[in-house]
Amino acid sequence: MTTTEIDMQQVGEFAQQVAGVLTGGATAALMVVGDRLGLYAALAGSGPLTPTELAELTGTTERYVREWLAQQAAVRFLDHDPEAGTFELTPERAAVLADDDSPAAMIGAAPMITGLHRRTDDVVAAFRSGDGIPWANQDPMIFESAERFFRVSYRNSLVAEWIPALHGVHEKLHAGAYVADIGCGHGAPLVLLAEAYPASRFVGFDIHEPSVVTARRRAADAGVSDRVSFEVSHCHGYPQDGYDMVTFFDAFHDLGDPTGAAAYARASLADDGTLMLVEPRACDELASTLREIPTAALNYAASTFLCTPNSRSQPGAAALGPLAGPARLKQVLADAGFSSVRTAAENDFNAVYEARP
Repeated sequence: MTTTEIDMQQVGEFAQQVAGVLTGGATAALMVVGDRLGLYAALAGSGPLTPTELAELTGTTERYVREWLAQQAAVRFLDHDPEAGTFELTPERAAVLADDDSPAAMIGAAPMITGLHRRTDDVVAAFRSGDGIPWANQDPMIFESAERFFRVSYRNSLVAEWIPALHGVHEKLHAGAYVADIGCGHGAPLVLLAEAYPASRFVGFDIHEPSVVTARRRAADAGVSDRVSFEVSHCHGYPQDGYDMVTFFDAFHDLGDPTGAAAYARASLADDGTLMLVEPRACDELASTLREIPTAALNYAASTFLCTPNSRSQPGAAALGPLAGPARLKQVLADAGFSSVRTAAENDFNAVYEARP
């Protein structure tokens, strides 16, 4: 038997890498705790605080708060002053952790990690059987996190960058257009569009009834229910009413039959209508995606737990995945009958595709 020599330095380095990954998973759980209890919000702008002061501000127990603060300092989320016994969240870190309305907010992604862990047994079973897992069967924290995390990009880019990048769409929306969003979830993009373009009408469709109920509540809270409605419907079954624009926001890759859904959307458009497809940014080759896309590891994890199982639970089971890449997405749209397909806009996280009949 041949004995393979092991480089113990590489073993040690990789063990440290794995420890870092495990620490990240544990930290995500504590991020949810800090978010739920308002610990980050209390630290933001308060300057250095002792565990006792933070506990008093948040109505929590000092002993638990002390342990949470120590862990957050260990991962360098907080600065610790050992002489004063205080902990501080700098303004730069607060912009990421303490406020969903910040353009840099990422705290909304933390519940998704918790939601993934809660469905580990289901995913293991799916690996063995090949079966899918419908979106409705995911942990409720996934729905919360999807809305909070994606809404940051929509708020930052949808009205300011993405709509102006589409040919003539801003002008149509300003004058008064009719828009359908497919796979609308909790409705964040349509609410934003309705606020920006009050002359237009918007309707969102989703097969998940609890999400539709939440979307209606979001529209009511925002005061745009007069021009935004949400209905329960499949991506192959909503009314084909001659929309000026049909949109898919981070939902297209979850469909079992994306080509069929795109063809149905094409038939739903007015002759001069526009399909707007928002997807995570990716490259066409795996090696390039791994090298160039900083969120690749997170997106592939989400695909393994959420996107691929969701697609495989539907007829077609295409399982594009969130990092299908522009060439494959454009080919799907071309196969669906669109004569003009282009990349209209990109940022660090998203790519926006425009397709015309």
